[in-house]
Amino acid sequence: MSSCSGIRADGGRCKAQAIRDSDLCFNHHPDFEAARRKRATRGGKRGGRGRPVGELGALRAENAEIRERLLGGKLKPGVAAVAIQSINTDIRAVATSLRVVEQERLIERLESLEESLESRKGDHWYGT
Repeated sequence: MSSCSGIRADGGRCKAQAIRDSDLCFNHHPDFEAARRKRATRGGKRGGRGRPVGELGALRAENAEIRERLLGGKLKPGVAAVAIQSINTDIRAVATSLRVVEQERLIERLESLEESLESRKGDHWYGT
């Protein structure tokens, strides 16, 4: 199999493997534009990895503030306990979001591999 003849956004030559009966890879072949757009749209809706990490940092800071106020006598223990329970609920929600994002990414990778295998059917090394 040959390398893709497409040009990357930075102007360099694409080094991916070209798909069967083409000189372009999946990312440069015009027949797969709809599939690429579908994946890009899903990716944009989910956001980046930095968002949950930032949320966790904010929750840790809020937890520290509550602890300081409690230990400084500015917050009643019952109120602090309820506030910490709320923070713990938020932390679980962020963790669940991270798991969902990871599962979606794995699904995308599997779909991409399946597409790649499907496009390679008939190649001599594929076993058909």
